[in-house]
Amino acid sequence: MDAMMPMPALRPWIADVLLLRPDSALPLVHLPDAATALVYRRLGTGGGELRVVGPRSRASYHPGKELPLCIRLRLRPGATRAVLGVPASELRDEAVPLTDVWGARAGRLENRLDELTDLGPILRSVEAALFESLPNATVPSDRLLREAVASLSTTYGRVGALAPRLSVSERHLRTLFTDQVGLSPKRFARIQRVRRVLAGAGSAGWARLASDAGYYDQSHMTADFHHLMGASPAAFHAGRLPATTPCAA
Repeated sequence: MDAMMPMPALRPWIADVLLLRPDSALPLVHLPDAATALVYRRLGTGGGELRVVGPRSRASYHPGKELPLCIRLRLRPGATRAVLGVPASELRDEAVPLTDVWGARAGRLENRLDELTDLGPILRSVEAALFESLPNATVPSDRLLREAVASLSTTYGRVGALAPRLSVSERHLRTLFTDQVGLSPKRFARIQRVRRVLAGAGSAGWARLASDAGYYDQSHMTADFHHLMGASPAAFHAGRLPATTPCAA
């Protein structure tokens, strides 16, 4: 994967942009992810398609594939409704054509992208369409959500302890996350912890990684990891993955 910077005007809404390089010889692994993403992939037929991938509550494994081009733009938590016009809760564990969300406008964008050959112009065209969709181009300003996301992404605190600290009820915090992020605060924190373990695998022992990621102990980490990834940390790191299933997306 190659990381690219989104255009400056979109950085309040776009967390990162990645050029993906699928390999047909390797399984395609979709990790648990709290972010909604917009994906453009150029197919072997020469044409391309835009898809919206909602937050993934668990990992999934699919047969490998090769694509001439695949770009993924991950939205920041809370940006889905502003950028795409739908709440993140409607996209959880879904991958749908952008035409299902934007209608004919998405079809026209796909046609424009099909006429381009270079990565730069393709990415800028997608970004321009996203920027045009923003109402008055106002920067997201939900302070409560930003603070909750930051806390659950770094300290992995319990929702019961976080809500009073933010001067809101647990119910309000859950409602906010479910609508704007597409996941409950607890699921969001679990995904962030597992992704931290994934990022650190091989750099330290499992017990140290468990502690750094906020788990009670290594067995707690292993159970949580297996629940979201379908394999233990050691098995996943060694390449012993669950069986693949056909990918509908």
